[in-house]
Amino acid sequence: MLNVEAILALEDGRTFRGESFGAAGETSGEVVFNTSMVGYQEVLTDPSYAGQLIVMTYPHIGNYGINREDMESRRLFLQGFIVRELSPIVSNWRATESLDEYLKRNNLIGLQGIDTRALVRHLRERGAMRGIISTIEKDPATLVARAAASRSMVGAALAREVTCGNSYQWTEGIQAAPQFKVVAYDFGIKFNILRQLSHFGCQVTVVPAGTTAEDVKRLNPDGVFLSNGPGDPEPLDDIAREVRILAEQFPTFGICLGHQLLGLAFGGKTFKLKYGHRGANHPVKNLLTNQIEITSQNHGFAVDTDSLPSNLEITHVNLNDQTLEGFRHRDLPVFSVQYHPEAAPGPHDATYLFRDFIDLMARWRGDQGKAAHS
Repeated sequence: MLNVEAILALEDGRTFRGESFGAAGETSGEVVFNTSMVGYQEVLTDPSYAGQLIVMTYPHIGNYGINREDMESRRLFLQGFIVRELSPIVSNWRATESLDEYLKRNNLIGLQGIDTRALVRHLRERGAMRGIISTIEKDPATLVARAAASRSMVGAALAREVTCGNSYQWTEGIQAAPQFKVVAYDFGIKFNILRQLSHFGCQVTVVPAGTTAEDVKRLNPDGVFLSNGPGDPEPLDDIAREVRILAEQFPTFGICLGHQLLGLAFGGKTFKLKYGHRGANHPVKNLLTNQIEITSQNHGFAVDTDSLPSNLEITHVNLNDQTLEGFRHRDLPVFSVQYHPEAAPGPHDATYLFRDFIDLMARWRGDQGKAAHS
C-alpha cells in the first residue's frame, strides 16, 4: 500500500491531512460518524450510507479483512471511508481480501492517519456537514469551496438512486414451505433484513421504490415491509401516498426510512438530526414492556414526535436524546421502528420485531378468513 497524501476539507473551513488507502482521486459527501467497534464491512455495504463520507470512531479498522458472507447489498453506495488507523495485517479465517484491496477494487477512496477523535468532536459540536476528500487538489481553500458547493442531504431523494431496477424473489435461506408472502420495498434494503424475513417463514418479493400500491396488491401479499434507505424522506411524498394505501389494507412493518415514510403517510413530519444516530450501541426504551434494548442505528432524519396524529401510538424512544424510535397504529395492523432489528452489525435485542410482524400477519389472515365466512 502506497502512502499518498490526502486532505479532508469540511464546508465550514476545517481541514485534516492524512494518507489515502483504497482508490485515489476525489470524492465528496456528507461527513458523519459511526460508533461501532466492529462491523465495518456491514457499514460499507449498507445502502443507507449513500452520499456520505463515513468516519469510524473506533481507532483500529480492517484487522479482520473482508469476506463474502457479510455483504449487506449488491455494491457500495457510500462516498468515502475515514479511519484513524488502517490495520496492515488481516487475520481472520473467513477473509478473502484486505479492506485496502476491497476499496481499491470498488474504486472507493479511504482516508487514514487523521485525528478522528477531533473530527468527531467537531461534528458533534457543529453537526454533520458536507466534506470532500482529495488526493489530487492540495489547496485547502479550493477544497473547502468545493465541499460547500456539493449536494446537500436535505432534499436528496437518494432512495430512488439505490433501489433495485426490477422486482425479484429473495431465495437465500428460504424454507421449503414458507407460511407468508411478503412484498418488501427496496429503498436501500439490507440483505440481513431479507434473511430474517426468510428465517421466520416468509416468501419475499423485493420491489423497487417506485412500485405502486396497485402493483403490490396484484401480488396478493400477506404483509408489506418498508425498508431502510438513505437521504431525506420528505421528497418521497409520492411513495408515502402509496404506502398509506397499502397500510390501510395489509399488515405493514417499517424500518428506518420505512418508519419515516409511514410517519409521513399518516400525517406526521420529519426533521434532520444535528449529527444523526449511527452505531451498534444506542439505548432505546420499549414503552410497551419498559425494557431497554441496545440497538443498531443508521439515520440522519427522524419523525417529529409532536407531529404524530392521535391514531399513532409511540412505542419506543431513544434514551440519548428522547427522539422517536417506534410507533404503531391504534386501529390498523401497522408498526415501525427507527432502528435496525436485523443486527448487521449490532446486538440481537430487537429480533423479536420480526416475530411480531409474523404474528400480525397470522392474526390478519385469520380475521380475513372469518370475514369471508361470516
